[in-house]
Amino acid sequence: MSLSMPAARPLFDYPKYWAECFGPAPFLPMSRAEMDQLGWDSCDIIIVTGDAYVDHPSFGMAVIGRLLEAQGFRVGIISQPDWQSKDAFMQLGKPNLFFGVAAGNMDSMINRYTADRKVRSDDAYTPGGKGGSRPDRASLVYSQRCREAYKDVPIILGGIEASLRRIAHYDYWQDKVRRSILVDARADLLLYGNAERAIVEVAQRLSRGDSLLEMTDIRGTAFIRKDSPQGWFELDSSRIDRPGKVDKIINPYVNTQDTAACAVEQAKGEAEPTTDADVQVLELLPHPRLERDRTVIRLPAYDKVKGDPVLYAHANRVLHLETNPGNARALVQRHGDQEVWFSPPPIPLSTEEMDYVFDLPYARVPHPAYGDAKIPAYDMIRFSVNIMRGCFGGCTFCSITEHEGRIIQNRSHDSIIREIEAIRDKVPGFTGVISDLGGPTANMYRVACKSREIEAACRKPSCVFPGICENLDTDHSSLIGLYRKARELPGVKKILIASGLRYDLAVESPEYVRELVTHHVGGYLKIAPEHTESGPLDKMMKPGIGSYDRFKQMFEKYSKEAGKEQYLIPYFIAAHPGTTDEDMMNLALWLKRNGFRADQVQAFYPSPMASATAMYHSGKNPLRKVGYKTGSVDTVKGERQRRLHKAFLRYHDPNNWPLLRETLKAMGRSDLIGNSKQHLIPSFQPAVDSYQSARRKNSTPAGSPKAGRLLTQHTGLPPRETGKRKPGKGKPRPGAR
Repeated sequence: MSLSMPAARPLFDYPKYWAECFGPAPFLPMSRAEMDQLGWDSCDIIIVTGDAYVDHPSFGMAVIGRLLEAQGFRVGIISQPDWQSKDAFMQLGKPNLFFGVAAGNMDSMINRYTADRKVRSDDAYTPGGKGGSRPDRASLVYSQRCREAYKDVPIILGGIEASLRRIAHYDYWQDKVRRSILVDARADLLLYGNAERAIVEVAQRLSRGDSLLEMTDIRGTAFIRKDSPQGWFELDSSRIDRPGKVDKIINPYVNTQDTAACAVEQAKGEAEPTTDADVQVLELLPHPRLERDRTVIRLPAYDKVKGDPVLYAHANRVLHLETNPGNARALVQRHGDQEVWFSPPPIPLSTEEMDYVFDLPYARVPHPAYGDAKIPAYDMIRFSVNIMRGCFGGCTFCSITEHEGRIIQNRSHDSIIREIEAIRDKVPGFTGVISDLGGPTANMYRVACKSREIEAACRKPSCVFPGICENLDTDHSSLIGLYRKARELPGVKKILIASGLRYDLAVESPEYVRELVTHHVGGYLKIAPEHTESGPLDKMMKPGIGSYDRFKQMFEKYSKEAGKEQYLIPYFIAAHPGTTDEDMMNLALWLKRNGFRADQVQAFYPSPMASATAMYHSGKNPLRKVGYKTGSVDTVKGERQRRLHKAFLRYHDPNNWPLLRETLKAMGRSDLIGNSKQHLIPSFQPAVDSYQSARRKNSTPAGSPKAGRLLTQHTGLPPRETGKRKPGKGKPRPGAR
């Protein structure tokens, strides 16, 4: 049976709510005085957010608020409220329909703490950049205060924090598996992913008087249910992927979306799977598509996964196998005496719907209540344009694919050009430079599967690992055309590309690389090999360093032809699962050979629900079938080893030399210690005062080949700590909603 993506009702196809007569507000109100000026006696919906309110499509509260406003609802904003009491949550009165609660554009724990669990002193989403303006686990705390304020008002959780914590998940800060945030927050409904479809459907149905208890058919939601409804077929997750021996890799284009997989357990034990007879295989039993639509997969219960790392890795693997909107089935996980259900992922927005969302009447500036206070996250993106969403890279440490999906959702050229013109004509301080024309990945615009049927059937976690899929259309011509149109606009002097670049895709289009290098690189271009060694790269699902070398050759060739001195700035991660001390030593040697010196570095950060986090917690690899005696992964957990891996990235820092000397001697690599250029570190130790003086005198200039600054391109994760950089360059966009 052939498949296609299920149909979805267009966002602009709903009848308007009666309050449409008030029209769009200059800013969504944050006070009673503003509501009075608009002639409102109440709000229909109140959004509570952990970020400062910036009326810009890169900020979640603005997108969801303006979208609901376009449906005719009166929407108010409570931004960064004082969470110590319920008073701040009552400042706009009682909402008629519901509270929408989100921690902000980042998980509040990642926003607040470093990878070493140290408290950050700043917050890019707060006026003045001050830290401490939101609580830990903000979604949970805000929900509790909303319930205290108005007990009978429904609470809808959303945003990236809720999205990545919707299931029983490992929490890095407590070093334990926590329950679904829906259970802890006692919210009525959770929306995951980019939630435009779900939030419009929920608002429309509540406005008609429907009960939230009846809203169990909306995609992209999580809710609590007592048991499986009549007519549903429950499938245990162990029948999809039984924790046991490593299986043969299954062709991702087999029609698994129309099958229920039944694992055939071998009679032998799992100690030595060395022959085909020892390998566990899957028997594929056909079922009609209708049955799949009424099938729920039961994951191991919270009480099981919290105490069994292998079952945790198994649940994580099954969750990621059920993420394609074309073939995903519902999931359920028991939490005590409650059943948490997860409906299939939302249908991606069409180009027309993406244009509709981005063409809403955003003011494109922070709310006037903040006065002249600077909001660093806004300063990063005020002259940038998001042209698409989603990522099919599937990097195991990254939250983009998990939150936004791997099917790219594109805006039209016309919509993007209109936004550039709006920036030129309306945004204060515009000097003619668009700081970024990109998205989660700069060059995935209009890159998609050649076949809609294959796309809807595929369960591969990445379209570009271990190599570029033969069914992926890597044509960059539409993106090249967009760049050229944007450059021709009157008043636009320069279009820069600051989003992360997928260089293994770029080399498939030499014309794109030439266009990029000739017109859109401002001195240096950031790309992310992340490592040089196959062990960690395989666990990251990243290409080998050879792809970087090929791109570097093209980059230097076209830079020379354009008569420009330009540099590549590669980023690397320390302490990622699958990384050994020897891997980090080899990376340090590569950095030295290529003349890179990183000012500061980023260690692996276990974000909730990520596959790499499952590796970190369980010591197992969920990219393959997990077993109690197979599939082990090296993990870097101890403080000393994490410090060592970061020290290898900063091999040139004398503060790291004592630790590196000790380690290299223990590894039998004393040959790397010496005072010539061929050695990794010297045998002598300079005085601290003389070293600091020399460092200030000979600091590496920004933009030079040795700058090696390390940033992040992960939606929902914090910027990597960096050294000096040119203003407006190389900065991450504020992340996904």
